[in-house]
Amino acid sequence: MGFSIKLAPGVRIRASSRGIRTSVGPRIARVHVGAGRTGVSTGLGPVGFYTSLGGGRRRGGGTSSGVSAAAGYQRQLAAQQRHAVQVERADRARGLADAFLRILNLHRADFTPAARPVAPAPQQPNRAAIYVHYEKHALAGLSIFQRAERTQAKQRAAGWTEAEVQRLWTAACEQRAQVQQYFDHRWHLLTTNDPDVVLETLNLAFEDNEAPTLALGVTGADTSIVILAPSVDQVVPEQMPTTTQAGNLSFKKLPQRDRADYYKVFVCGQMLVTVREAFAVAPALTTARVAVLRNDGDDAYGRPRAVAIMAATFQKAALAGVQWQTTDAGRIVNDVSADRIFNERGRSGELAPINLAAEPDLALLVAAVDIDELAGE
Repeated sequence: MGFSIKLAPGVRIRASSRGIRTSVGPRIARVHVGAGRTGVSTGLGPVGFYTSLGGGRRRGGGTSSGVSAAAGYQRQLAAQQRHAVQVERADRARGLADAFLRILNLHRADFTPAARPVAPAPQQPNRAAIYVHYEKHALAGLSIFQRAERTQAKQRAAGWTEAEVQRLWTAACEQRAQVQQYFDHRWHLLTTNDPDVVLETLNLAFEDNEAPTLALGVTGADTSIVILAPSVDQVVPEQMPTTTQAGNLSFKKLPQRDRADYYKVFVCGQMLVTVREAFAVAPALTTARVAVLRNDGDDAYGRPRAVAIMAATFQKAALAGVQWQTTDAGRIVNDVSADRIFNERGRSGELAPINLAAEPDLALLVAAVDIDELAGE
């Protein structure tokens, strides 16, 4: 007869006719000390294994050794828990910092200007493989003792090979010329601002943008672009990582005005990265009129309710010389754009819907947008 007492998670003391024995640790890796030999047991599921450690049976001191092991295990467990909390807080702080850096660096994305496309050079036909094919055909039915006939057959195979190589090379060159002709035609249309080609090029480039973006029209060297921005809650975190006076990691609630400022930087960054990409992929454009909409939820009919929160006009020439890496997006938009329209509300200065009744041109642009199509729904 005996009994068993659980002191703590992973710590159990058993008493039997042979004495007191303490078990420390989870079932998958458990240490047994006290009466009998010290051992280690491992097990997961219904199967377990036991390994004895050391030489003969220990005399005395079993209970004190077990308590010491239990205390050490508890200390180790507490240290691991503290470390896990620290790692979790560090990961959270890193995620928040990355979110703020992404907002601040959004407009710094660079785009290589489009250049006249060149069709790749055709590959040389595989002369050796072609010869093997014709040689096999020419030698069919000839034995190895028919040397003269085999020599003549190989000569014929060589002639056939040369003719086939020339035919394939000519066909490849003609195909490349046709591809280059198509490229040149498209390049001409793009660089003369053909509306269909420019729109197709712009919208293809905008497909992988973070915020849904759509080029609506091209008139001469001008284009009109609409961006559907997410709400502030989807972009700007509510907290910012900081440190206490003691140097410990902490999290500070971001004031509403600061969140509104970060959101304005985000909106300006979306405008700038869009116009930079537009001017890069459609090099003959000189002007981009950009309107930023925000989806404020569905109306009573279940339709998306998009409101205009910012609009501006950008001249390509005005972007030359901008110090992208050292200037924030808000200042750049303020310095390089024209016809800026936005509406700030309350002490926080958050972006509020623009009164379209006073902006007929912007109202027409917004009315031309299919929000479901823009959002990709």
